[in-house]
Amino acid sequence: MALANAHYYATRDPIGQQGDFITAPEISQMFGEIVGLALADTWRRAGCPACAFVELGPGRGTLAGDALRAMKIAGLEPPVHFVETSPLLRDRQRDAVPQATWHETIETLPEDVPLLIVANEFFDALPLRQFIRTFSGWRERMVSDGPEGFAPTPGTAAMDRQIPRHLVDGDPGGIVERNPTSAAIVKALAQRLARQGGAMLAIDYGHHGREAGDTLQALHAHAYADPFARPGASDLSAHVDFSALAAAARKGGARVAGPVEQGQWLIALGISDRAAALSRGAPEREHEIAAAYRRLTDAEAMGELFKVLAIHAPGWPKPAGMAR
Repeated sequence: MALANAHYYATRDPIGQQGDFITAPEISQMFGEIVGLALADTWRRAGCPACAFVELGPGRGTLAGDALRAMKIAGLEPPVHFVETSPLLRDRQRDAVPQATWHETIETLPEDVPLLIVANEFFDALPLRQFIRTFSGWRERMVSDGPEGFAPTPGTAAMDRQIPRHLVDGDPGGIVERNPTSAAIVKALAQRLARQGGAMLAIDYGHHGREAGDTLQALHAHAYADPFARPGASDLSAHVDFSALAAAARKGGARVAGPVEQGQWLIALGISDRAAALSRGAPEREHEIAAAYRRLTDAEAMGELFKVLAIHAPGWPKPAGMAR
């Protein structure tokens, strides 16, 4: 998954109608504006310290552009830092946010100021491990290269110790997923927040409290595809385990709020009023704006499956819109 996605993102712009998928910032400017205002509000309640804006996997830079414009209206103009490995996407981001500083990893992010971090559809693309229950016990799901191409196959080493005790005796064919890469990144960022101050919003599709199930998927030309076909030519992702992200953040010394559903969060932060204002300013776009609003907030679209997790320094206020 890591090798396939590294090649995939390095060789194409996958976002939009001509790509394989579309993200919330590309649906409407309202999404990035709400993110920016949420972070700016947290910053103001923390006393308006000098800080830096960080985005992990910033796509085309659309979210950052909209968020920074909203932040400026709120009186916040932070330096911008992008964590991005794709040279092609860096070029797109440079067009949208030319003042940004780029990083290959989180290790080189600023260490002397609080960080305002956003990760939108970032963790879903990180490589995960899968364990499958066989008649001989739990085995790690590996990838074999046979006459018909790549295919999943159980490994030979026993993996029962990797499985929660109450799931060890599950039915054959059951799948348990773990994403140590995501957990390590969140823990490291939480340690940064605890030490430097700041807050982070992780927004993605995923689950909270579910422990089993196969969520690995591939998208190609806006349709689901075989994850083991066309390696490097399809977007590989998996549902984010928000329970695991929250646990990693707490281990890093940060506070956690949520997750809450994306639709609930956007509405709590005023997306309905923003949609109405945009429609008044451009009545010819009223139907387009209404369609974007529904896509971002409706339970049948992105509103329920996508969730928002807030992580913040112990001395910083909880970001707005987080009911729990």
